[in-house]
Amino acid sequence: MRLGFKKEHLVLMGAVVVIAMGLIYLGYSGWELSERNKLLKERVSGLELALNIKDKNLAVLRGDKAQLSGALQEEKTKTTILGNQVQGLSGAVGELTGTVGVLQKLQRTDKELLQKYSKVYFLSEHYAPEQVVEVPTKYLMKKDRPEELFANVFPYFEKMLVAAEKDGIGLELVSGYRSFGEQAIVKQGYKVVFGSGANQFSADQGYSEHQLGTTVDFTTPEIKAIFDGFEETKAYKWLQDNAHKYGFVLSYPPNNAYYQFEPWHWRFVGVALATKLHDEGKFFYDLPQRDIDEFLINIFD
Repeated sequence: MRLGFKKEHLVLMGAVVVIAMGLIYLGYSGWELSERNKLLKERVSGLELALNIKDKNLAVLRGDKAQLSGALQEEKTKTTILGNQVQGLSGAVGELTGTVGVLQKLQRTDKELLQKYSKVYFLSEHYAPEQVVEVPTKYLMKKDRPEELFANVFPYFEKMLVAAEKDGIGLELVSGYRSFGEQAIVKQGYKVVFGSGANQFSADQGYSEHQLGTTVDFTTPEIKAIFDGFEETKAYKWLQDNAHKYGFVLSYPPNNAYYQFEPWHWRFVGVALATKLHDEGKFFYDLPQRDIDEFLINIFD
């Protein structure tokens, strides 16, 4: 009986011990789990706090970026406006400079050069070209009688005669610049020979285009007399087709209102105006003076 009691007692005690140990283990496990949960919650809270801070920093950065973008766009707009203002100012300065240049060029250009004379506009006895040059004798009909031309016109005159020579055309200068006094002497000589008929082909002093130094009378070796039959020559036909390229025009075509037909009499008016007249089949005295004056600034271009 005592031994049986002891075995049961031992079994019971063993069970108690096992149960106690199980309870202890479960308690410890619960505590450990609680601690882990607490630690996990702390870490989660820390991560949430860090995330909130990052979100706030990101929001600040985004705000800063937006401000910087706005400021940059504002500066770009200011730069564009300033650039447009500078460009406009440059254009205005350029336009003003161009206008001043035109006015200066006009001021330096003799306003008499494109006036209508021939019983219309008068040149005083004091007028003379700014500068004249002597024409080389190889271009003259009379080698022993000097002739002069306005210095600015001579290069065009020479190019024209050189071109004519290359085309087999002989052009010779009979008369170039004449002063007021020289024209008076010429006119008086014609009056002695032709009487009042001289008015049909010779201008009074002050009304002659020759006084400008831009006008020439031509002849050619094809004819015996100076001007007789000039309109039938190859030289006249060549001038009709080519003189405008060098700025020269026929002053007195057939049936003009001023003098008889003078196929030998050619006046320099500039390449632009001469070409316009040639292309349109018009003559210098056909145009209004205001239209002619527009070509003055480019007469030597």
